[in-house]
Amino acid sequence: MATKSTRASKPGFRCTECGRELAKWVGQCPNCRQWNTVEEAAPPAPALSGVAVGAPSSPARPIAEVDLDSARAVATGIGELDRVLGGGIVPGAVALLAGEPGVGKSTLLLEVAHRWAALGGQGPSLYVTGEESAGQVRLRAERTGGVHEDLYLAADGDLSSVLGHLDAVKPGLLIVDSAQTVQAPESDGTPGGVTQVRAVATALVAVAKERGLPVVLVGHVTKDGAVAGPRALEHIVDVVLQFEGDRHSSLRMLRGVKNRFGPADEVGCFEQRDEGIAEVPDPSGLFLNRQEAQVPGTAITVAVEGKRPLLAEVQGLMTQSQMAVPRRAVSGLDSARVSMILAVLEKRGRVRTSDQEVFAATVGGMRVTEPAADLAVALAMASAKRDVPLPANMIAVGEVGLAGDIRRVNAVGRRLAEAARLGFDRALVPPDAGKLPPGVRATVVHDLESALRALREK
Repeated sequence: MATKSTRASKPGFRCTECGRELAKWVGQCPNCRQWNTVEEAAPPAPALSGVAVGAPSSPARPIAEVDLDSARAVATGIGELDRVLGGGIVPGAVALLAGEPGVGKSTLLLEVAHRWAALGGQGPSLYVTGEESAGQVRLRAERTGGVHEDLYLAADGDLSSVLGHLDAVKPGLLIVDSAQTVQAPESDGTPGGVTQVRAVATALVAVAKERGLPVVLVGHVTKDGAVAGPRALEHIVDVVLQFEGDRHSSLRMLRGVKNRFGPADEVGCFEQRDEGIAEVPDPSGLFLNRQEAQVPGTAITVAVEGKRPLLAEVQGLMTQSQMAVPRRAVSGLDSARVSMILAVLEKRGRVRTSDQEVFAATVGGMRVTEPAADLAVALAMASAKRDVPLPANMIAVGEVGLAGDIRRVNAVGRRLAEAARLGFDRALVPPDAGKLPPGVRATVVHDLESALRALREK
């Protein structure tokens, strides 16, 4: 019979994709459902029965006496990035930028390194790449106008060499592209594996905290869009940013997922151009399709991304179906929510949709998932079915309930102020909308039927 110590020393197995520990080898990980990612892992070190008391590296102080100057954010020179970060990057902070291949992560961070070097006064910027050669990065910098004498490049995939570059250059900003391509010689596993990524991230975080050096890591994503590697990676770093975009659209959205030093729900807008990544400080016009004559099936709403209100155009199309099960195609909206709105529209609004093929989309590649767009979706569908356009100067904001009631949403005043700035002077709003800005004639609608009545009255 095996003793407890013998069982404890028996090696286990770990998934290299998600880090799940297993008692035996299996072909498919039961957690992330990936095949051939389970490898044998070394047994865990035995727990210490006690820890010796040691002298602290620095004495504890009252919180009021802690210096704030070393933790103030420093602007990167890119306004949209600083907006998401909460004013800039904090010395000693480690940020993780994740995104799909080809979305423009490297181009954005090369521009960040160039702006940082051009600002001066904070030390040079060091861009370490493990995926490209220094010549390839230089070619991209020439194309985007990102060459500067205080911007240093290093093509290296060894962690010890990266630390050596830090001692030689003494940068004020470090960018590592990417965390999955850097290898820690002292750790087991292949580059990009769970053990290696954790070791690299832990070492760079320790260096960042010790030297007060802001560090930005590029992270790969899985097929589902999540950050690749162990989940602990997102807990180790201070900031997690998601860079999103459609290959068929030039629009790019930088979304804050985690931020220990600022808001975690802010969004920055960029545009992919031939000369690189450009900021879009006023992106509302990208999501509208202004036409001289209004066409049926279009409605305007105002979505709030973080603290920023963005006008979005919702388009709907209905046509008689010749199939037993009519088709539903949705782009840029939540398909489940669109199906619910269609059911409420037929039951409460007396607009027959069950025998119609329905197509719903947003303009400009924007994705709108918040419930505040429900009323605009319902009006766009009703407008398409009745072939009656909505007024060109009207927006609709409100959540549609299953009973057909229009429910309140947050920041109605801020939404209407943005709409008024762009020339919209009529609005359908839910009850209890709060104080509304001047310049907008708001009509309170309590249910879907009253909203459709406002559509008929125009």
